[in-house]
Formats: sequence, C-alpha cells, structure tokens
Amino acid sequence: MNFEEHAGKPLLKAAGIPVPEGATATDADGAAGIAGKLLAGGGKVVVKAQVPTGKRGKAGGIKLAGSADEAKGVAAAILGMTIGEHTVGKVLVEQATPFTREFYAAVINDPETKGPKILFSTLGGMDVEEAAEQDPNAMRSLAVDIRKGPDAAAVRAMLDGAGLDGLEDAVAEVLIKLYDAYTANDAELMEINPLAVLEAGGLIALDCKFTMDDSALPRHEELAKTGTPDKLTGLEAKGKELDLKYIELEGDVGVIANGAGLTMTTMDVVRHHGGVPGNFLEIGGESYTKGTEALSLVLDNPKIKSLVINFCGAFARTDVMTEGILNAWDELKPTLPTFWSVHGTGDVEAVAMLKERLGVDPLPDMSAACKAAVDAAKNAGDA
Repeated sequence: MNFEEHAGKPLLKAAGIPVPEGATATDADGAAGIAGKLLAGGGKVVVKAQVPTGKRGKAGGIKLAGSADEAKGVAAAILGMTIGEHTVGKVLVEQATPFTREFYAAVINDPETKGPKILFSTLGGMDVEEAAEQDPNAMRSLAVDIRKGPDAAAVRAMLDGAGLDGLEDAVAEVLIKLYDAYTANDAELMEINPLAVLEAGGLIALDCKFTMDDSALPRHEELAKTGTPDKLTGLEAKGKELDLKYIELEGDVGVIANGAGLTMTTMDVVRHHGGVPGNFLEIGGESYTKGTEALSLVLDNPKIKSLVINFCGAFARTDVMTEGILNAWDELKPTLPTFWSVHGTGDVEAVAMLKERLGVDPLPDMSAACKAAVDAAKNAGDA
C-alpha cells in the first residue's frame, strides 16, 4: 500500500527525523486557515497536492504562498487537479523551509541481496532516474543484514568522499533513523527526497514516500487507515471480491497459473517471446475451486486474444486444478486460442482429462505454451 506525504512524514518524525510543521486541508478555506497560523511568524508556506505519485511539482501541484489569501487561491487551483491519474482531494500546507542543498535518502527492499538496502545521493530534489543519468556514480548504497541492522561505521564509511562538507555524521544519523522507520513500519520503501540542509544548519525531510508491504497491513490497522489503496479497475475489484489475486495489465495474452511465482515467471516468458501479458491471475491454494470465476475474469477483458494456462504441481495436484478449469470451460465455452503447460504431481491424470474433454495435448513446456499464445495473439491482431 502507498501512503501520501502527509501520512509518511509522521513516521519520520517518530523516528527522530525533523519535518516541517504543517497540516492537511480538503478545501481552500481550510488551507487558508492553516496558512494563517503558520505565517504568524512571517515567511512563506508551501501548498502541496497529496496524491500517491511523483512529479507533483512538474504538474503544478506544489506552490508557494506568502499570505492566507494567496494560499487559499493556490489551494483552490490545486484541489481537483489530476496528477498521474489521481484526482487531488487534499493538500498539505507546510511552513516553507529555506535550505542550501538537497540530498536523496532511501531504504528499499533489494531483490539482488534479498534484504534492505540504504541509498544516498547528493543529487536530491530530482527523480532518481534523472539523477542516475546526470551522474551514474552519484548514488551510494549499502546492503543491510536485516537480522543485525545497519552498522553505524559502515553507514558512515559509505558517505566518505561524497562531498558533504562536514555533514557526514549528521547524514549517517538520519540514514540510521530512516532505517528504523523502515523496519518499524514494515516498509517496502521509505524515501526522503529531498533531505535538505537548512540555512540555519541541520537537516530536514521536505518530502516522504512510504510504501508498506501489503502482507503487513493486518499488523498496522490504524496506520493502514491513512494509506491510499491502489485504484482498482472493474475486473480487479471483482477479483478482490472473489478473493482472487487478479491484476489487469495492458497486453493481449491472458495468463492463468498456480502460485504467484509461477504466474510471474509465465508473464516473463510471454514477454521473452515478444508478447505482452494481459493479466496476472494465480489460482493456487484453494482458488482452484473458483475456476469459473477465474476464467471469467480473464475472458471478460476484451483485450485478451489468447490464453496460456500453466500448472506445475508439487503439493498442489495439477489434475485437480485442471479439472477446475475444465468445469469452467464446460460452463463458459470460450473460443479463444488456449495453450496448456502441465507438469508435476498429477500431470498424467491432467493430460488424460485434457485429451478426453477438450481433445488437446499440453505443449512440451512453459516456453512453448507461451510462444504459441503470443503467436496466436499476434495473428488475431493481424486478422
């Protein structure tokens, strides 16, 4: 689950990382009221669109204001905007903070090391991709053993030679606190961009991007209430109601497989053969009992031109899963080209059922089934 900036910053503050004073508003008058209080001591405020996506500034969703009336006008212009397919329904009004430098800091789940990784760059304030293009060597990183946590000396050493002009210890302290926020909240990503150097000295987090591991949501019920659930398509909402793991994608090759890992691998093989998956749908565990519902989800997507069904049995039996889909086939009677790959426990029985009830043979392996589905989708598109 993604969290907007206003929901992520309190987690940084709880970890001991300074953040600007501010509050959220859902209308222009509310924004003006917050700005009036913040401007009592002078200076300016910044009004920021609250949506779970980046590039808000480039889209016109972040503006400065020097008075309550100006903040009201700015908020009125921002509220209702569409940024990254999200409609702005809330703004964060904060005390504007004069600063001299911007850094990038984050803790991420690293697929290579299968653990957390701390990232830091002096090229803050811009997208990570842009920073990497500007200077591929600017990003510093440190893999962390999650069983032990970050070693303070190693974090400090990571910053040597980064040109921090004496701020190495202060930045290292923030990175360790950021890691604490990451672990305390079961994060997949905890990012500060920018981490700013104040004119008066010290560091402050001017933004926060926080993504929580969905499997951890039950452990953080109150925090989850402040998150922003993914915007679901109609088919995805239907899949959620049915307790099926379905994600609608942009392609035209339908995918049904057992287990999330096998499903993702099947999608990768579809791409390898030049196709584009039209969905993620796994029916592992007890989901095989919902064969009709699962097949309907795939067929109800008008973009789908072919289908690959990939079952690999271990504890789960491929014949049981195959029978679930075949029963759905009898009911729904689909006509699109479909290609099977069946291997593992129960595959002899599954192959016999496919021959008897559909008159088809599975392809030799997953690659062959995916390639056949990609070719069929392309041929359907050319017809």
